[in-house]
Amino acid sequence: MQFMSRQKKLLPNSHTELYGQCLQFYGQPPLENIALSEFETFAVERLKLLKTVENLGVSYVKLSEQYTKKLDQESKNLNFPYRSGPSEIEKRRKDHISHFILRLAYCQTEDLRRWFIQQEVDLFRYRFSYLSSKQKLEFLHKNNLQYDAISVEEKKALQDKLVNSSYAVSGITVEDQDFYKVPFQDALDLVRTRKVYLKAGYVYIPHQDIVTIILNDFRTRLSKALALTARSLPAVHSDERLQPLLNHLSHAYVGQDYSIQKNVGKISLEQIDSLSGKSFPLCMRQLHQALRENHHLRHGGRMQYGLFLKGIGLSLEQALQFWRSEFIRGKVDADKFDKAYAYSIRHMFGKEGKRTDYTPYSCMKVILSNPPSQGDHHGCPFRHSDPELLKQKLQFYKVSPSGISQILELVKGMHYQLACQKYFELTHNVSDITFSLNHPNQYFVESQKVLGGGKDIKREMDTPQRSQENSDNLTLDLIRGTGELELCEYKCIFPKAKGNIG
Repeated sequence: MQFMSRQKKLLPNSHTELYGQCLQFYGQPPLENIALSEFETFAVERLKLLKTVENLGVSYVKLSEQYTKKLDQESKNLNFPYRSGPSEIEKRRKDHISHFILRLAYCQTEDLRRWFIQQEVDLFRYRFSYLSSKQKLEFLHKNNLQYDAISVEEKKALQDKLVNSSYAVSGITVEDQDFYKVPFQDALDLVRTRKVYLKAGYVYIPHQDIVTIILNDFRTRLSKALALTARSLPAVHSDERLQPLLNHLSHAYVGQDYSIQKNVGKISLEQIDSLSGKSFPLCMRQLHQALRENHHLRHGGRMQYGLFLKGIGLSLEQALQFWRSEFIRGKVDADKFDKAYAYSIRHMFGKEGKRTDYTPYSCMKVILSNPPSQGDHHGCPFRHSDPELLKQKLQFYKVSPSGISQILELVKGMHYQLACQKYFELTHNVSDITFSLNHPNQYFVESQKVLGGGKDIKREMDTPQRSQENSDNLTLDLIRGTGELELCEYKCIFPKAKGNIG
């Protein structure tokens, strides 16, 4: 994927100048041309990286040894920067471009903006921690943050005052860390809480607190930029190449493809009740329970649950039998079922209409699209249920009080997929699972592996990966063939930060 300006291609030395720094505030948008195929690849891989940042941030102490080791590995795997050096130029270019692509996708709602900002801030913190003292000073100066590390001599002269005024600083640690001399108006929160030494209009801030100031600065800049980008979205949505891709990226699922049925016939209708209690995620468990109790589900519930059952191995014939037998126990007779409901079941199996072979919904799609209204049972219980009702439901399913507290804490922090992952751990009596939960059908497959020692209902490991879902009837193949995207056309969408920004 190549970017070029309207007049000429960016030369290698231009890349060296633009990406010479290990870290940036993303103040200058990219001005090159980019092929749509690479546009998609960059966006999906950055999304994978941010998902990893989110998962690690909940599972480990940020910047701990395990946290940094796993994030190092993921950065390597996805070819993103994680160390300084000349070989990082192309990785930094990818980092720069992919950030702005996801800005377009994640500026559309408040929830999306909040999630994107938090993950980008955590990624920035991780990268800043790896910079040397010299690189940190270069970064501060390049971004008009005139914070200078004081000299060793000045640090020795002020040692007692720095120890007495700075939180978590002792005589020993003063020698081992940098202190920055900052105008007091840039650190009012630290001055207000009396965590720093103040002298002649300047505060002396230890390294761990200067990071806080820089992160707040980055968060503020990014928040303002996303708000301004959101106002300019109509200019992007008028481009038929970009609109479907950007709308779909915020719901993107980047894991295994569950539309390819390799388990057809391995599930019998008699097993469903038992499996719902052992191996269904909470969203599907509540749909199954509602269907058994009411003998009916509205369209949203039928689609979400029906595609899930298709994904775990129900054939079209089994699905028709399953839904018919349940509906006729209620207010729907067999004739009405065949006329009003059988078509939609055949349709989701690709046997009617456009013959699209619909894929089961991913977690992101369940969480972010078609929220349930009164009388509905679809959606994500961790996202759409009242916390008290969710607590009662978890108690009914015999989740321990401490486990319920952990889940509700994750829900409070809007980590809905991680809450489901914690539910998996608690109901399967496992800890530190090795996968990141992104799909209800993935939950089922992993549950069967745990309960059956990997022998029950196995899905072939060579199943291709997906970055889009056919269930939205959107395929990137439709827009890949339209050539290159000239990003400088959209320069007006990305507000350029004031000052000399890296």
